[in-house]
Amino acid sequence: MSLSKEQVFSISINAQFNAAALRVFRHQAANCAVYNKFIQGLKVDATKVNQIEQIPFLPVEFFKSHAVVSNNYPVEVSFSSSGTTGITTSRHLVTDVSWYVESFRRAFRLFYGDIKDYTLLALLPSYLEREGSSLIYMADDLIKQSENSDSGFYLYNYEDLYHQLKKQQQAKKPTLLIGVTFALLDFVEQHPINFPELIVMETGGMKGKRKEMIREELHETLCKGFGVSAIHSEYGMTELLSQAYSKGNGIFSTPPWMRIITRDTNDPISLITDGKTGGVNIIDLANINSCSFIATQDLGKVYADGSFEILGRFDNADIRGCNLLIA
Repeated sequence: MSLSKEQVFSISINAQFNAAALRVFRHQAANCAVYNKFIQGLKVDATKVNQIEQIPFLPVEFFKSHAVVSNNYPVEVSFSSSGTTGITTSRHLVTDVSWYVESFRRAFRLFYGDIKDYTLLALLPSYLEREGSSLIYMADDLIKQSENSDSGFYLYNYEDLYHQLKKQQQAKKPTLLIGVTFALLDFVEQHPINFPELIVMETGGMKGKRKEMIREELHETLCKGFGVSAIHSEYGMTELLSQAYSKGNGIFSTPPWMRIITRDTNDPISLITDGKTGGVNIIDLANINSCSFIATQDLGKVYADGSFEILGRFDNADIRGCNLLIA
C-alpha cells in the first residue's frame, strides 16, 4: 500500500496533497495493469514523473472494458453506472470499501457537519431500481448514521414524501433531501411546498425520463417548487470514491484529498491553468486501490481557489486519447 487512510484523509495543504499524489501515482503506475499499459502507450517514464502536472490521466471509458485495480485483493463490492439498454456500463471494482465509507463520511462532515443533526430523505428511484449504485451505498450508510427513524428512501411515493417534509417543517428539524433531478422535478410538479429551511441536493441526471435542462433553469424551477433560496448539488461518479459539493450556483468544492484539473479539449495531454473551459480531470486519492487519476467526459472550469463548475459534456462518446491503449 502506498499510503494509509490517515495520511490521505489528514491532508490539509497543497504540499501534502502533491506529495501524496506522487506516491499514489508511483504505486498505481506499478500495480494497476491497465494504467501501466496506458502510461507506456504515452511513452511516459513513471520514474521521471516528479510533478502532478506530469501525471497521465486514465480516460474514464476504460472502466467499461477493463478491471481497473491496483492490487490482487478480493473484490468487496462492484459498483456499476446506470445506462440505457445497449450501452456498456462502467464497473468499479472496490477491494476495500472502507476507503469509500471513510471518504464520504468525512466529506459530508466537512461540508455539512454531523449527520446526526439531520433527517436525511433520499428520493433516488432510478438508483434504487438497480443494483450496484455507489450513490445508494452512500445514502444508505448516511441514513443509518443519522440514527433518525424519520430518515429513509422514497421511490415514487411522492405523497408520503410530501407528508414527511411537512412533518419535518412543523417540527423545525434540520432536513436534507437528496434526489435525482428528474424525480425532484416530478415531485414539485405534483406537490409544491414552501420549506425555506430545507436543504435540497440534486445529484444530476434525467436518466432519459425528462428533457435535459440548463442548470439555471433547473435550479430556478426547483427553488420555486420547494420554496428555497438555493439548490445544493453533489458531484460524484461510479469510478470515484470521493464527492464534491455545491451549496448553490453550481460552484463545487472538493474535500482536501480530491482535486479538479482541466485539460485542453484538443490535446488531452496538455493541462489548462488559466481558468478557461476544458475537459475535467480528477485526482481522487481515496481511490487508492483503483486509479486516482481519471479523465472524465465532463467539460468544466476551475477557479483560482480550486472550486469548479461543470458546464457540459463532450459531444463524442470517446475522449481523444483512448486509442493509446490497445484493448
